Amino acid sequence: MPQPGHKLWGGRFEDGPDPLFRAINDSLPVDWVLARHDIAGSIAWAEAIAGAGVLTDAERDDLVAGLGRVWEKARDIHEPPVESGAEDIHTWVEAELTADLGDLGKKLHTGRSRNDQVATDFRLWAKESIAERLSELNALRGALQSLAERSEGVVMPAYTHLQPAQPVLAGHWCLAYDAMLSRDAKRLANSLDGADVCPLGSAALSGTTFPVDRDAIARRLGFARVSTNSLDAVSDRDFCLDMLSAGAFIGVHLSRISEELVVYATPGFGLIALEDAVTSGSSLMPQKKNPDALELVRGKSGGLLAAFQSLAVTLKGLPLAYNKDLQEDKPVVFAAMAELSLCLRAATRVIEAVSFVPERCREAALQGGSAATELADHLVERGVPFRDAHHIVGRVVKNAEQQGVQLQDLTASDLKAIDGHFGDNAPDCMKLEAMLARRDIPGGTAPAQVAAALQAARSECRALILPEVPDIVRDPSSVLR
Repeated sequence: MPQPGHKLWGGRFEDGPDPLFRAINDSLPVDWVLARHDIAGSIAWAEAIAGAGVLTDAERDDLVAGLGRVWEKARDIHEPPVESGAEDIHTWVEAELTADLGDLGKKLHTGRSRNDQVATDFRLWAKESIAERLSELNALRGALQSLAERSEGVVMPAYTHLQPAQPVLAGHWCLAYDAMLSRDAKRLANSLDGADVCPLGSAALSGTTFPVDRDAIARRLGFARVSTNSLDAVSDRDFCLDMLSAGAFIGVHLSRISEELVVYATPGFGLIALEDAVTSGSSLMPQKKNPDALELVRGKSGGLLAAFQSLAVTLKGLPLAYNKDLQEDKPVVFAAMAELSLCLRAATRVIEAVSFVPERCREAALQGGSAATELADHLVERGVPFRDAHHIVGRVVKNAEQQGVQLQDLTASDLKAIDGHFGDNAPDCMKLEAMLARRDIPGGTAPAQVAAALQAARSECRALILPEVPDIVRDPSSVLR
């Protein structure tokens, strides 16, 4: 087995690497998580170069079996084996294989570069990570849909500028965030499609000289297609930007819903109740019940936004083909996807335990002149131009404020005393159920529309199909069975 510090590229160098160079250069502590993907890609490559006549069938079988054994060893190693002296995961795998098989292990890298190798590994990992995030996003959407379902009939105020605007069903509020997450799911799915490209065979930058069947490699590893340009393939990290962009959007939406729930849980609003298990107390004030989980999700969204910017800035000035700057992609993407996973799962847990306070929601829905638009529409139906109706109702609102009552407390006589265009049925249009029922158009908050929207959202989530992971990628030691 090569001695610690062995490099795959050291033949033309007389001196070993400086320790400081190794500190900035070696990536095994980061890319160790790609061990499974690296070994799977190596199995596919061994089969490919055997098909191209580089290896005999017996050599191929020995290499494939040896790689299976390397994975059996790797999966039992829980921390990156930096003591091995390996520069990166590719070096470690090759060193372990050569220690097992001798010179045969050195044949594996024929026609392959670490450039197309790491691009393949990273894409395999990215596909799995995106699929996991899609599943977690689907679970959050399911929690919102369930909240809408169990809050059937609950009426709450909707706000603009955080001022009471008009009443809506609580389910309508839930489905507003579900609509955001639906768009996020499409963005994630788009990033999955972008990652579903096999670069193996591109070699360092110009393509391998051996007649490997790239389509067969792609099928073996579960990729939808092969890359079309070797220069682009080894340096393309657009799929990473796609992932991070989708993650940034999700972060924005998680932050928005967290903010609203934090506000709605305050005593001043009191529209929702949070479960004790997702809140904390104060070390000084015994009465406090702080929405820490929501605040942390809101806070972590900043890191998700920064991740996209960080990688975009790294990539923006790079010339074609591989540059070592690209080694900085994985720390950013790995960390961002881990944080996104945590945020999605935490948000789901909070939403699963949220409950609206129906009485308080209904009371708040009647406050702040929320029926003013209904009165204006009532006047329009009686022939008053809308701008005039708007002015008249403004006077009604002012009158109610001066009396210290809500609009719904005004009688037909009260309204007619302000303007004679009001009809006897004017107070009826200000009843909450009537206000909701009038919004019976697609996308509106009428009960029938909300029920239909909920059913459509449920169907969309049920239709999610995640890609299957091939056996050799899921468990490279499967080749031993």
